[in-house]
Amino acid sequence: MFVNFFFELRQAKVPVSLREYLTLLEAMKAGLSNWRVEDFYYLSRSTLVKDERNLDKFDRVFGHCFNGLESLSGEEVTEIPEEWLRKLAEKVLTPEEMAAIQSLGGWEKLMETLKERLREQKGRHQGGSKWIGTAGTSPFGAYGYNPEGVRIGQDESRHRRAVKVWDKREYRNLDDSVELGTRNIKIALRRLRQFAREGADLELDLPDTIRATASNAGYLDIKMVPERHNTVKVLVLFDIGGSMDDHIRVCEELFSAARTEFKHLEFFYFHNCPYERLWKDNHRRHTEHVPTWETIHTYSSEYKLILVGDATMSPYEIVYPGGSVEHWNEEPGQLWLQRLLDTYPKAAWLNPVAEKYWDYTPSVQLIRQLMGERMFPLTLGGLESAMRELVR
Repeated sequence: MFVNFFFELRQAKVPVSLREYLTLLEAMKAGLSNWRVEDFYYLSRSTLVKDERNLDKFDRVFGHCFNGLESLSGEEVTEIPEEWLRKLAEKVLTPEEMAAIQSLGGWEKLMETLKERLREQKGRHQGGSKWIGTAGTSPFGAYGYNPEGVRIGQDESRHRRAVKVWDKREYRNLDDSVELGTRNIKIALRRLRQFAREGADLELDLPDTIRATASNAGYLDIKMVPERHNTVKVLVLFDIGGSMDDHIRVCEELFSAARTEFKHLEFFYFHNCPYERLWKDNHRRHTEHVPTWETIHTYSSEYKLILVGDATMSPYEIVYPGGSVEHWNEEPGQLWLQRLLDTYPKAAWLNPVAEKYWDYTPSVQLIRQLMGERMFPLTLGGLESAMRELVR
């Protein structure tokens, strides 16, 4: 089991040495993990991972190798997983039953009704159509269904119909080491390159050296020039989490290619729509974020702005204060998006959802309109079109 764990870490490009693996075995032999999976996880992570950029790779390999184990002691304990029990409580409805459930009728009515429920409700509720609970058709709660509701306490989206989510979710950073499939993306991104020679004279200028040597009666006269660099400046904002979980792979490929192609690249994360704050690290996004105003004032209008997201959300998140699913935003998302576009006139939005589905999602149409139709599919053809737009 442990040998397989070691080889899978190596296969996942986690730089684990044999010495570190033996150290882990010595620690296990000394009983430092108490034979509990959770203790073993932290022990092995601290022993085998030297760079925090590899933490996500380690977590995925650990989950694959030790999935389902509650103890490493060899004791056979059979328990019904909590997930099975919880899923039994989910509301399963036919399409006809879903169509018969009516929404409350708008953002203001939804939030006003939620405040009333919070004042009136005294206990737990399940399976109903009014109270905050589970497995019902109420607009408020988890593991039920309503065409327009507030999701509270549910660990993942099921129908993707909630207009607000009252939950603290964790997202992982995009892995910039993903290389598979990035070659064609790099080629498309090269349309955005703008070369110039800057800095110290470090590169041999062969034509000028030949001319100078010939003019100097054959005596060698070496001429140097500054190195030629891509001087284009790019600011990329990545939508992360929620429905974007379906597109992590292609976003990682784009991220990896962009890190390679652009010397002057800055990136930030947002969720669904840009608001008053952005962040660099998804693991610390609740405590370490950057005001959007600061980003606007730090990076000049010379930067090309690229937003990457599926633009799939409740329209309230774009047009209403307080519409964000993560916090109470004082100003609507469309206002912050317009501020970004005013600062960075060269801008494009890359959408990983196939273009043929855009007309079926009101929020996509709205974002596309705010972007001045500068939304492009996250395909090779779409990338080339977006790069042409940015260099016009």
